[in-house]
Amino acid sequence: MIPLAFRIERLRQDTHDTFTMDLTPPAEFSFAPGQFNMVYVFGVGEVPISISGDPAQKSSLQHTTRVVGTVTKALKRLKKGDAVGIRGPFGSSWPVEEAVGRDCLIVAGGIGLAPLRPVIYSVLAQRQRYGRVVVLYGTRTSEDLLYTHELENWRGKFDLDIQVTIDRGGREWRGHVGVVTGLIARASLDPANTVAMMCGPEVMMRFSLMELQRRGVSPERVYLSMERNMKCAVGFCGHCQYGSTFVCKDGPVFRFDRIAHLFGKPEI
Repeated sequence: MIPLAFRIERLRQDTHDTFTMDLTPPAEFSFAPGQFNMVYVFGVGEVPISISGDPAQKSSLQHTTRVVGTVTKALKRLKKGDAVGIRGPFGSSWPVEEAVGRDCLIVAGGIGLAPLRPVIYSVLAQRQRYGRVVVLYGTRTSEDLLYTHELENWRGKFDLDIQVTIDRGGREWRGHVGVVTGLIARASLDPANTVAMMCGPEVMMRFSLMELQRRGVSPERVYLSMERNMKCAVGFCGHCQYGSTFVCKDGPVFRFDRIAHLFGKPEI
């Protein structure tokens, strides 16, 4: 419950409303892909943010976040050398080990690429253990794309299929235009041997699930991140209760068949 002080090494503006913090922990810091931290700005408050860096890098920590409230606005105003409080890591993780020997499909919408980025790092570090690896990423416009340099590097790899789409394309855009769910139908993978991981707006995940079902991907092999309403990270406050579960304790990564009866219901 007590945050530790981490120093800011760098603040990078990714898009008009999204930035990445590079932090130096006071000691080695370990986490599993998909977990989150509670990030505290002294005198302002704290907010849950997924860890978006490389799990193999234990001497540094990365958080990519969108400026949407009081705490994230305060984070954006900080500078190199300032301190933030960190509690964590918390929550469940992506099924990186369960996916060994299978095809991996990663579907991200908008800032949803940030919680999935550690999965890509982990899979690439042990690429020989997996089958086909397909990453489908969609944003509203080309200006909203995250990690553009990494996307370019990943697209240059022969053993990784990266497909990027935007909702609205301008004259300068030469890539695919349309919603990310449209890419699922043409993704090269074996549906019977695929583990799918997705994060993004709930409406995007809902239509992606429908497309995955059409392709024959089993609900038991579909995982999604339900990052919503988390406040305390330990299940005390009840803000993130999701049926009989708590997103902060039992999630944020859920296997879809375990929450299918809840998913998409507006009153929950």
